[in-house]
Amino acid sequence: MNTAELNGKWLVIVNVFAASRKAGSIWKKAAALMEAEGISYEVKYTGGRYNATELAHKACEAGFRRFVAVGGDGTVHDVMNGIAGCADVNGLRLSDFTIAVIPLGSGNDWVKSFGISKNMKAAVGLLKDAHTVRQDVVKVSLQDPAGNDTDVRYMANVAGIGLDARVCEIVNRKKEQGYRGKKLYVSALLYCIRHRVPVSAKVICDGKVVFEGKYLSMAFGTGRYSGGGMRQTPLAVPDDGLIDVTIIPELPMSVIARKVIRLFTGTFHKVTQLTQARCSEVVVLPYSQADKEPLEVDGEVIGRVPARFVVLEDQINVVVPQALS
Repeated sequence: MNTAELNGKWLVIVNVFAASRKAGSIWKKAAALMEAEGISYEVKYTGGRYNATELAHKACEAGFRRFVAVGGDGTVHDVMNGIAGCADVNGLRLSDFTIAVIPLGSGNDWVKSFGISKNMKAAVGLLKDAHTVRQDVVKVSLQDPAGNDTDVRYMANVAGIGLDARVCEIVNRKKEQGYRGKKLYVSALLYCIRHRVPVSAKVICDGKVVFEGKYLSMAFGTGRYSGGGMRQTPLAVPDDGLIDVTIIPELPMSVIARKVIRLFTGTFHKVTQLTQARCSEVVVLPYSQADKEPLEVDGEVIGRVPARFVVLEDQINVVVPQALS
């Protein structure tokens, strides 16, 4: 089939490891709903020869332009990376692609910014009319000593450096051991705060230095929610062409204890001690080798800074409830 023939067909990518490895069986209910609605689709499963990123990339090259991620935030991230990576490498327009989700993850943070229901029937119902809005995609690259980009990823939601990434390392390890639930993020956050080790970096936004010195954590978002409902970038707008940056400097434990609740109330931006910025490009430079903190992108720890974030010129289409389209 060519691209024109596939325009109306969805490529469904099912992450069999989502929902405590029950996504494969849960998907069958969604498949029945899609068939009842007359929705044309083809399905691919992870866990075999290819993961979700590779499946999406290959489907993009084969001509698919509409994708459904069945799983949680990690599945959305992987599918987005397959699409954006294929488009970037092959000079395709990202705006020709559409992504939808049937949320089966423990956090499901990405969908919150778009008002997408976790109810399966409602999520499948969105595919029938496929009302869409545009969303920014951010290219995130580690950098070598010469400043060249390496280890590229594409951000759909929120990335973090420092304490934030260390939390992700713990949560990912716990998930591999079979643990689930929002308490994972909270307990990991509290542990990392208690055992925090401030490091130093310079942050450059659109060519201007906005921060220099010791910090605990940095967040970079096009979405508002991460870590099971935390809002490190609570004012982020998914389609404004900008990255919301929140930097937590080194603070006394007493201040952290008083302010941490704001991460969950949507008022974190009101903490006066923070450094906040909006820009289309961000570069984070550690002061020394000892300051090379881990970097996570949508929950995937990809390496250590230095790093660069750039909003792509084109945007992807996201299937949302009609009220938002």
